[in-house]
Amino acid sequence: MNFPISTSSTVGLILSGLFGLIFGILLNKGRVTDYNVIVNLFRFRDWTVLRIMLTAIIVGGIGVFMMMSAGWLGGYHIKDTNLLGLLLGGGLFGVGMVVYGYCPGTGVAAIATGSLHALVGFFGMVLGGVLYALSFGWVKENILSVGAFGKLRLTDLAPIPEVVWWVVLGAGALLLFRVLGKSGDEAVDES
Repeated sequence: MNFPISTSSTVGLILSGLFGLIFGILLNKGRVTDYNVIVNLFRFRDWTVLRIMLTAIIVGGIGVFMMMSAGWLGGYHIKDTNLLGLLLGGGLFGVGMVVYGYCPGTGVAAIATGSLHALVGFFGMVLGGVLYALSFGWVKENILSVGAFGKLRLTDLAPIPEVVWWVVLGAGALLLFRVLGKSGDEAVDES
């Protein structure tokens, strides 16, 4: 059985829009649509973004794992691992996030709250997307081919069952939350 959400159907489009709206509201409630919260992550003063993103990764990953186990994700697709592309893309994303003060998702959510500077930065994201699309042939040949390992998952790196990976990652996240809770609360009070 496949999960009944397809963006090619009207119901799928409505559900996708609804889930996107809920996600944006949760980003705003989590305070990550606030420029200062994002910037203070990079100043090591506020761990809100790290807490929210790590929670989303763990909950989302476990959710995907459970849906895969139940047979609900027939068209599940793993992207290729290209190390140079990941390093350059991650670096560019990080610099952009520091300069812009938002990641793409929080930027769009901040626009919905009325943030003018988020709207101005959004046009930079669109321009970057267009430039990437125009240069993709060169990028594919010269960057994505370096360190290309194909479809690679954590379970391919070590012969450990996937459920054990999620238990370890979840426990690691809880431990990190505990450490950040003790060090981050004083930092938030200072800002």
